[in-house]
Amino acid sequence: MSKVVLVTGSSKGIGKATAIEFAKKGYNVVINYLTDENSANELAEYLQKEYKIETLVVKADVSNEKQVQNMVNQAIEKFGKIDVLVNNAGIAIDKEFEDRTVEDWKRTLEVNTIGTFLVSKYASENMLKNKSGRIINISSTNGINTFYPTSIDYDASKAAIINLTNNLSIQFAPYINVNAVAPGWVNTPMNQELPKDFIEEETARIHKKRFAEPEEIAKVILFLASDDAEYINGTVIKVDGGMM
Repeated sequence: MSKVVLVTGSSKGIGKATAIEFAKKGYNVVINYLTDENSANELAEYLQKEYKIETLVVKADVSNEKQVQNMVNQAIEKFGKIDVLVNNAGIAIDKEFEDRTVEDWKRTLEVNTIGTFLVSKYASENMLKNKSGRIINISSTNGINTFYPTSIDYDASKAAIINLTNNLSIQFAPYINVNAVAPGWVNTPMNQELPKDFIEEETARIHKKRFAEPEEIAKVILFLASDDAEYINGTVIKVDGGMM
C-alpha cells in the first residue's frame, strides 16, 4: 500500500517541489492550497500523469481549525491514512518596523505558527492510531538568527516553529518523529521579486554564492521522512548554503 504525504501550501515554491519529490518515491500526495487553485490542479494532473500516483487537492486555510479538520478528514477518507505531514504553508508581510501593525503580527502568527500546530494536531491523531508517522515543519534561518527587523513577526513565527517542533517531538514520542528544516534564501516566486541590489548583497553573504533551488530543500524534507532518518527526532536542519 502506497504511503501518503500531506504537504500544506503545495501549489508553488518549496511545497510544490516537495510534492514532486515524494511523488517520485511513489507517495500518494495531498496537495493543499488557499488561493491558487489552478496551480494546485495542474500539479495534481502532472503528478498523476508523470509518476502514476494518486492525488487529492484540498483548499484550506491552515489557520482555520474547521478547514484543517476537513482537510485531514478528506485525506483519510480517500487514502485511509497519513504517513507524512509537511507543514510548509506560510506567509511573510515585509514592512518597515514603524509601519507594522498588530493585524500583521496576528495574521503571520496565525498562519505560520498556529497553522503548523493545527495541522499537526489533527494529522497526528491518525499517525498515533497507526503508531507511525513523520512530521516535518518548515522553519527558517530567520528563526535562528535575526537579520531583518522588517520581518520581525515572520522571524518570531519561525522561531516559534522550532520550539513547537521540540515540544511535539516529546508529545508524540515514540511513534512520530517531528523535525524541522530551516532554509535560508530560496529561489521562490516571492524572493525573485526582491530588489536586484538586495539579492546581490544577500548572495555575497552565502558561502555557495547563490540562493537554493526549491528542490534542494525538498530533498532534505524527503530524507527526514525516509527510513534512513528513523533516529532523527526533535532536530532542526539548516539548509542555507553557509549563510554568514
